[in-house]
Amino acid sequence: MRRRTLLAGAAATPLALAATGPALAQGRAKMTIATGVDPAFSQFYVAKEGGLFEKNGLDVTINTGPSGSAMVPFLVNNQVNAAYGSDLAGVINHQVDPNIVAVADGTYLSRWLNVVGRNVADLDGLKGKKIGIAMGTGSEIFWRRVLEKKGYKLTDFTMVNVEAPEMLAATERGDIDGFAVWEPWPTRTLMAVKGTKILQTAEGIYNNINFVYMNRGWIDQNKATAEKFMRALIEANDVILKDRPAAIKMVSKFLKMPPELTTELMPKVEYDMDWQPRSIDSIQVAVQQLADQKKLKGPFDYSKYVYLDLVKAVRPENIKISSLPPTTK
Repeated sequence: MRRRTLLAGAAATPLALAATGPALAQGRAKMTIATGVDPAFSQFYVAKEGGLFEKNGLDVTINTGPSGSAMVPFLVNNQVNAAYGSDLAGVINHQVDPNIVAVADGTYLSRWLNVVGRNVADLDGLKGKKIGIAMGTGSEIFWRRVLEKKGYKLTDFTMVNVEAPEMLAATERGDIDGFAVWEPWPTRTLMAVKGTKILQTAEGIYNNINFVYMNRGWIDQNKATAEKFMRALIEANDVILKDRPAAIKMVSKFLKMPPELTTELMPKVEYDMDWQPRSIDSIQVAVQQLADQKKLKGPFDYSKYVYLDLVKAVRPENIKISSLPPTTK
């Protein structure tokens, strides 16, 4: 039976115990993985619902939280064995624990982020008002890029830290006047709250990438299991690309999302499970943002963060980069 748990804090002792591995259950290596609850993380859901983890000899529990990025910190001390979140979240947590590495570019969010406002005509109408931002995620990068591209100052608005699933309710209550975040929350808000509209899309502004993250120490001790896990994700990616109706059914079942909404949302994402030049570009944007905010804790060594070995072992043709950027100064 699948267990999905909303994690409330890093000191989740039962989770930490569950993630210790690779203990075997019925001949399968146990893993606990974590992410958010939207179709941008579909490879996790399809691998689970489609039996691909089991096919590859794994017994996987998926824990879900308010966002994929919120789950990345649970890789510290191996509270989970893998997480799936934004480019910014990975860089932030790698600074906390250098064992946290990006093992695959999972999804390119081509039409996934939007600025939503209530009872305003445009972005100018939000000046001086409260904007919901999920800090430390792609939401924050996107909002800052919108301001930069449109010539606004950060002080023109009041940023309020709100988790993505809470933005709809916060908008309805009037706690915030708008927000910048990923799907499905913009679409859900437009359907539920009168007076809301899309004020800015991500096109031409910012397209971020969600990465799969793991703990390098855990990989080193469980290399065969880690490769099986990556194989299951790449096979799930194949299903998404080759049999979209089946993938939609699985994603809808896992998320308990209406299939028509899943059908609308999934084409806004490009599903990859590879490494390509834009993967590195996305990481560089995140590193530069932290540097600009004076939050980069020393030089950033890409060779210690970008972990190519799992994808290379499973499907070497998915490695489409030949070199990594130099360490930042």
